[in-house]
Amino acid sequence: MTEGNPISLLIRFSIPMLIGNIFQQLYNIVDSVVVGKLVGADALAAIGVTGPMSFFFFALCNGIGAGGGIVTSQSFGENNTKNVKSCISNVGYIMMIFPLVVGILAFFLADPLLKMLQTPGNVFKDALGYLRILCVGLVFVSVYNYVSSMLRALGDSRTPLYFLIFSCILNTILDIVFVKNLHLSVLGAGLATLISQFVSGALCLAFAFKTNPYFKLTKHDLKINSDIIRRSVKIGIPLSLQFSLIAISTMALQRVVNSFGAVAVAAFTATSRIEQVIHQPYQTLSAALSTFTGQNFGARKQDRMTEGYHKAMYVMVVFTVLMVIVMQIFGRQITSIFVNEEEVISMGTLALRITSVFYVFLGLIYVVRGYMNGIGDAFFALFNGIVEVIGRFTVPVLLTMVPLIGVWGIWWSVGIVWGISGITAWFRYLYIRKKKLFSVD
Repeated sequence: MTEGNPISLLIRFSIPMLIGNIFQQLYNIVDSVVVGKLVGADALAAIGVTGPMSFFFFALCNGIGAGGGIVTSQSFGENNTKNVKSCISNVGYIMMIFPLVVGILAFFLADPLLKMLQTPGNVFKDALGYLRILCVGLVFVSVYNYVSSMLRALGDSRTPLYFLIFSCILNTILDIVFVKNLHLSVLGAGLATLISQFVSGALCLAFAFKTNPYFKLTKHDLKINSDIIRRSVKIGIPLSLQFSLIAISTMALQRVVNSFGAVAVAAFTATSRIEQVIHQPYQTLSAALSTFTGQNFGARKQDRMTEGYHKAMYVMVVFTVLMVIVMQIFGRQITSIFVNEEEVISMGTLALRITSVFYVFLGLIYVVRGYMNGIGDAFFALFNGIVEVIGRFTVPVLLTMVPLIGVWGIWWSVGIVWGISGITAWFRYLYIRKKKLFSVD
């Protein structure tokens, strides 16, 4: 990442991650499609209401892992092999303990959280079972995310992809077996996800230890390094707080959605699953830029860091224009993949046309985030998360109370909050540049 054409490097590094992230999202999408088509809209709604809570629990763990990945990429940029190996072992310790604790707490908090969000009674039982299965699987997800984070920090975005594709295929097969053949409904979809995530994490970890030279650790490499743990936690906690604050704000939005009944919940679930796919190119571009920036930060190449940021912006704008066109023209066909009920399809179609107008702000958030994470700006992660929380707690409630807007305020609020977060993120970047904070000199 410290030599060569930045835009070529970013795209080549992003493509395997993009494919991998899309396959990772297929876990939820396949669950939703299989359950929505074979069981019905209520079952789809049961899966949908668990989304914000599962995202919250995953976010707590993923932020810590991302912090470790940033520390590793900076050490890699400095050509410090000893430190890279120490990062791999010490981040591993963090990612063994933290997800286990969070998973246990999440399992017991699932019931009161669903009640707090006013989950409709006809979907509550299925939602609780599905959420608790995801809580058990948190450790397995974290194993895969840990390995992939370390490999990407070292410039390898391909290896995690291969195991993830296999796991996603396995999840699809198990979904059909458990839901269609064994009639386990929502519970079957959860079990399929749990088994697939376990396989993905275990295989990826075993392969990394066997083939990657940085994973061939000695007893010295396995020693606890308090400095690496401190740096990983220092960067990771604000990221965890950012992600978890966003998840909490999403729960607040889900509570508003739940108040409009099962049809709105099903439509929101369908559009959310679609937008999860839309997020992936932005997210992978952000991760690529984070690695690019981190390695060049370690190599003391300030101009190259800035060039990478600008090239990432160009890529983001091109993708955004394409996706807006797709959603405006083909929104109905895309929504109908998830459900058969006409009322849900019609609501989801218009919802996609509303939110797609705001995609440019979503892309702006991710590009700035990638740069800030690469330089280790812990304040930005927390600040941006707080801005999004305030927006999601206030805007949906206010908009849905307007008579002429009503239920559509759900999706207008999503776009408006993206706009607020994107603009504040951009101002933070300008402030960093003007004040020359995090200078490599």
